[in-house]
Amino acid sequence: MIVEQLIIHCSDTPAGRDVSAEEIRRWHVEGNGWRDIGYHYVIRLDGTLEKGRNDNEQGAHARGHNHNSLGICMVGGTEGATFTAAQWRTLEGLVGTLLCQHQGAKVIGHNQVSEKQCPCFDVSTWAQDFKIKEVTQ
Repeated sequence: MIVEQLIIHCSDTPAGRDVSAEEIRRWHVEGNGWRDIGYHYVIRLDGTLEKGRNDNEQGAHARGHNHNSLGICMVGGTEGATFTAAQWRTLEGLVGTLLCQHQGAKVIGHNQVSEKQCPCFDVSTWAQDFKIKEVTQ
């Protein structure tokens, strides 16, 4: 699979409620009837990075964009961007790694390719700030 987009999502769970990739997998498999979790990565409240689908497998996270993207889910988001400092650090590290592996990929929010508000923050602004930090460090 050629990765052209890294799509950031949120789990739309209340602030302070941690969920694992395994729990999200159950929601997607038992609740939606999918064969696996839709995301490739899940970032828990404490910043732990958990693996979802394999990177070479098409995800099920952004209709019309699954064939050329990786899905990254930040736990939280129901009350807006309630993510922890640890989650932001993990997101920066993960996105940096994935951009090195998939040069030219765009970093976008789910809300840029759907009518959903997910991930409850402006990914374009975050990505710009992240790239500036990467260059100046």
